[in-house]
Amino acid sequence: MRARLLLASATMLFVELALIRWTGANIVHLSYFSNFILLGSFLGIGLGFLIPAGRGQWLTRWAPIPLAVLVVLVREFPVQVRQSSGEVIYFTAVKTTGLPQWVTLPVLFGLTALIMMAIGKMTADQFRRLPSLEAYRFDLLGSFTGSVSFALLSWLRAPSVVWGVIAAVALLVLGGRRNTIRYTIPLGVMVAVLALESVASGISWSPYYKIETKRSTSTARDYNISANGVPHQSIAPLKALTKPGSPYDQPYRETPRNSHRNVLVIGAGNGNDVALALAHGAKRVDAVEIDPRLQEIGASLHPARPYDNPRVHVHINDGRAFLEQTKTRYDLIVLALPDSLTLVSGASNLRLESYLFTRQAFEAAHEHLAPGGAFAMYNYYRQNWLIDRFGSTLTSVFGHAPCITHYGNKRAAIMVAGATTRDQSCSSSTWQPSGKVPSAATDDHPFPYLLHRTIPSLYIGVLGAILLVTLVSVRMTGVRIRRTAAYADMFLLGAAFMLLETKNVIGFALYFGTTWLVNAMVFAGVLVAVLCAVEVRRRMRRLNQLALQLLLFATLAIAWLIPTDLVLGLPFAGRLAAAIALAFAPIFCANLIFSDRLAAASDPTAAFGANLLGALTGGALEYLALVTGYQALLLVVAVLYAGASITMRFTRPGSQDTPAQEPLTVQAAPRT
Repeated sequence: MRARLLLASATMLFVELALIRWTGANIVHLSYFSNFILLGSFLGIGLGFLIPAGRGQWLTRWAPIPLAVLVVLVREFPVQVRQSSGEVIYFTAVKTTGLPQWVTLPVLFGLTALIMMAIGKMTADQFRRLPSLEAYRFDLLGSFTGSVSFALLSWLRAPSVVWGVIAAVALLVLGGRRNTIRYTIPLGVMVAVLALESVASGISWSPYYKIETKRSTSTARDYNISANGVPHQSIAPLKALTKPGSPYDQPYRETPRNSHRNVLVIGAGNGNDVALALAHGAKRVDAVEIDPRLQEIGASLHPARPYDNPRVHVHINDGRAFLEQTKTRYDLIVLALPDSLTLVSGASNLRLESYLFTRQAFEAAHEHLAPGGAFAMYNYYRQNWLIDRFGSTLTSVFGHAPCITHYGNKRAAIMVAGATTRDQSCSSSTWQPSGKVPSAATDDHPFPYLLHRTIPSLYIGVLGAILLVTLVSVRMTGVRIRRTAAYADMFLLGAAFMLLETKNVIGFALYFGTTWLVNAMVFAGVLVAVLCAVEVRRRMRRLNQLALQLLLFATLAIAWLIPTDLVLGLPFAGRLAAAIALAFAPIFCANLIFSDRLAAASDPTAAFGANLLGALTGGALEYLALVTGYQALLLVVAVLYAGASITMRFTRPGSQDTPAQEPLTVQAAPRT
């Protein structure tokens, strides 16, 4: 019984993470909207738990069918959703294919919710067979197991068929002997489709992308590399990299007095910029690349073999994190095409490279320049206002305008900024604003591709639709919305916790990098903090809610008052200790309050329904960071918790725990 609950909970989280990764890898722009699948998963899990015992058995009988349908639909009817907006930039070069997005996205959302509702129902059925706190413990252990298992597969760079086989075996065990035949056929179809994808020529997986490598038909390129279905990089011979007009060679042409002895390449990728640095006589090249698979492809396929050179030192790390950790000064720092095409897991708007383009990142690069050094960055920026944003920020940080050279119909550019004006020699021109210059991106508002501090209309429409579907779905499960009004405090607790967890993901990404390992550790840490709160709750007969609330607000105030610059300036050990304390102390306190309040609920279904709506609302409120920045989210969290504390005083708690109460809410809490 306990083992089945642990397996069901682990399967639930494993499938959720796999769906987020796999759909984002196969449907262009879902990698930019990871919350879309996350909220669909969250809705499905919640509905699965809300279904009363003895009802909804059809869900468990036919559980694998929607999973197989989703996989076949995506693979057999390729979909590429092209997004264009004057408010936000997406780096894509694809043609729209498949059904219209207004058909594709709702179908995917519905299938995701149905898949997770079935697995959630399986977990809930096992849950009710144990005492509430014991079931809660095994549920958390299962969630931890699922999270760690998927992180391990990411580290091993296992192909999608491995994910499918693990999910299929787990579902067969959970389905039992009576459902063996009924499960085997759809699960077999799913595994077969994923196997065909995995054995396709040139396909490999990294912790971030599905990567496709193909030989190029162009004489100027040897190989083309796509990530998540989008053209991402190309491997070029040295003669193509050094030809007139090449953006790769421009930093060296515009810094003729520079010795180029010590070079840092951020976004080293397949090695084009590394090969060029070696060709210009660099004695040492630090090549920083966040994706180990992209670096491996370059090491094996690049004709110049740059990664075999003993002068090259490879660092698989986040570029901003490397800048914060290294004490080396460089003659040239190159920010080389670092558009990641994907979001940080658990954050709706933060991309892997966002913290490379903030004012503080440019300041860190400036501080790491040797006397006479220079900084260069280039990309296909697509919009003049983005070039102006970066040009203005560089001018402010370096004290003079950088050199700028346009190419590709003036939508692409390379900017070179010397430590002083004597350290740059502009072959074309210096940067001049083309219009009204947008404000610089900062560590608190790390959204360089967002024109103004606003929530794009596309996001508002999608989030509104999701919240509406949630409201209707909860009502269809039999939960009356009016009954949940008595649990307004639970609604507010759910919304606050979602925002609090997001803020912690963002904080760790800034302090330690946007790598998959950092994110996996944060999610595991959240589960451990919740488990610790449960263990404390089990050992205490009564809790002083007022004392806990005061302690929670104290931890939130400390987290808000301590500036990120102060934490970033600490040595690694001190930074880690500070980050853990600032992030997990509020989570621990919040979960003590939450579990204690839920234990007293007289109507657990209504309580959980209110909490589910609150959690989803918190996911929507996360987009406020596009306007306010991330630090201000702590004020929103504090307001929500204050509202919960006030409304809690007007509730009438039941006299005893209901077995299903505590476990149900734990599923809603950790956003893994």
